[in-house]
Amino acid sequence: MTRTDIHHALGLHMHQPPGNLRLLIDANPWEAEEIIRCYERVPRYARQYRDVARFHVGFSGVLLEQLLDPEIVDRYRRIVDIPAMLERYREADNIEQIGMGYYHPIFPLIPRADWSEQLASGRMLMERVFGRTPRGFWPPEMAFTMGMIPALVQAGYDYVVVDGVHVRPADGISDVFRPYIACHDGVCITVVPRDRDVSNAQESGLNPRWFRDEVLCRTAGSPRPDEKRLITTWSDGENGGWFRQTHEPSGFFGHFFAPYMEQVRAGTCPIIPVRLGDYLGRVTPSAHAQVQTGAWNVGSTSGEDLSQWAGSARQREAAAEVAKLSARYWQLVRCLRDAARNGGDALARARRLILEAETSCFLCWGDSWIPHLHARTREASLALDEAEVALARRLPPDATGLRLGGLAE
Repeated sequence: MTRTDIHHALGLHMHQPPGNLRLLIDANPWEAEEIIRCYERVPRYARQYRDVARFHVGFSGVLLEQLLDPEIVDRYRRIVDIPAMLERYREADNIEQIGMGYYHPIFPLIPRADWSEQLASGRMLMERVFGRTPRGFWPPEMAFTMGMIPALVQAGYDYVVVDGVHVRPADGISDVFRPYIACHDGVCITVVPRDRDVSNAQESGLNPRWFRDEVLCRTAGSPRPDEKRLITTWSDGENGGWFRQTHEPSGFFGHFFAPYMEQVRAGTCPIIPVRLGDYLGRVTPSAHAQVQTGAWNVGSTSGEDLSQWAGSARQREAAAEVAKLSARYWQLVRCLRDAARNGGDALARARRLILEAETSCFLCWGDSWIPHLHARTREASLALDEAEVALARRLPPDATGLRLGGLAE
C-alpha cells in the first residue's frame, strides 16, 4: 500500500560569525563565492518548485547583519546581488523563516539575563528583512534545555526544533516522527524532533531513491506506523562540499532536491513536503515529553552533553569571563536609574561586545577561536570602565556604589 500520510519538514541553518563574510572575501575569495552562492540557491529552487517545494530557513541575526552591510553588498556584487536575493526570500511563501538567537549563542551556556535580548533582537531583524514573523525556533547548535521554554514563548515562538535523540516521551516510547508538548514552570511549547540519521545524510550526500526508501522503512518500523508521520531533517545549508558544490548537478540541489521535487510534482513520491507552521495547524500535538539538555552531533562528539563548547578548561574560563561581564553590565543597569541613557555610547558598546562574545563559533573549535572571544571581552571590559566613569560623574557627591572597573560589593 502506498503511504500518503508521511510528511517531510526540510530545514537549512545559515550562520556566519561576526565579520566572517568580509574576512573571507579578503582572504579566500573562492570560499566566499561558494558560501554566498549557497544562500542564493534556496529562493531560486523555491521559486522553480513553488507548487511542491517547502523549506524552513533560519538566518542568525549576525549573518543578516553582514548581508545588509553596504560594504559586503558591494564586495559580493560580482557574484550575487544580495539585496535582490533577500527580496526573493521575502517573496517566497513556500519558505518558512525560522528564528535563532541574534549572535548564535549556546543558550544553555550563556547568562539567562541575556536570553531575552538575543531572542528579541534576532526575531525583530528577521521581521524587518523578510516581512514575516517566525513562528518556529531553531536553537543554535541545537543546544537546548527545558529552561528555555518560557523565554521562547515570551519571545513569541510557537514551536522549537530539537535533536530527536534528546526527546524523552512521557509514555517512554521513543518516536521521533511526531511532535510533542514540552512544559517548564507551567509554560508549554510544541517540540518537533529532528531525525538525526537522515539529517546526517542530508548534510553529507543522498539521492531521492535512498531518501524515499529510508523514510518508508523507518516510518514503517516506527512505534505508530499507521498514524501521520512527520520526518524532520535539518542541516547546515552552507557548510561542506555537498552544499558548496558549484557544479549544481553534483550538489544538494541538483543531485537530490530537484529530482525529489520532480517526483513529488509527478505524484510518484509518497512523501509530502510541508511547512511546520501549516502542519502543526492541522495536527495538534497531545503527547507530552521532556527534552534532555544537549546539542546536535558535531564532528566526533555525540551532542549528549555540551562538551564541544565547554569541554576544555579554556572554553569554560572564556564562558565564565563572558558571564562575569554580563553580570557587571546588568548590575550597572539595575542599580542606576537611566544607566543605559547616561552611560552613553560606552555602555551600548559594552553590551554589543558582550552579546557578540556569546557567539557559539568562538567556543566550537576547541581552543583555537577563543582569542576572538577574548578580543571582545577585553574591549567590553574597557567600555564598562568608561561607562562607569561617565555615570560616576553624574552622581551626587554623597552617592556610593561605583568604583572603576566594576560596582563595589
